[in-house]
Amino acid sequence: MFSVASRYQRNEQAEFVAADGRHLVYVRRRLLPLDPPVAVLTEHVVAQGDRLDNVTARYLGDPELFWRICDANLALRPEDLTAPDRLGSRLLIPLPTGSR
Repeated sequence: MFSVASRYQRNEQAEFVAADGRHLVYVRRRLLPLDPPVAVLTEHVVAQGDRLDNVTARYLGDPELFWRICDANLALRPEDLTAPDRLGSRLLIPLPTGSR
C-alpha cells in the first residue's frame, strides 16, 4: 500500500464495517516516537533557503525519508524544522537505517 520509504509502511491495517455493510480498510494512526533515535549520524545547522527534502537527500540519500529527521527532532510538522525562525538551529540527522 505504501512505498518502503514511507513512514506508514509498517503501520498496522484495520477494517471498519460501515452501517451499510461496506468494509473499509484503513491504516492505523502513527504516533510520533517518544524519544529520538539513539543512533545519530551528524547534526545539520539550518541555513537560509534550506528545505527538508534537500537536507534529507544530502544526508540520507532519499528525500522521501524526511520523516526520519522529523522523528529525530520530535517535529510534528516538517516545515517547522527549516522555518526562517530556525536559522542557525541544529537538526539531528539519524543514521540511515531500514524503515521503522
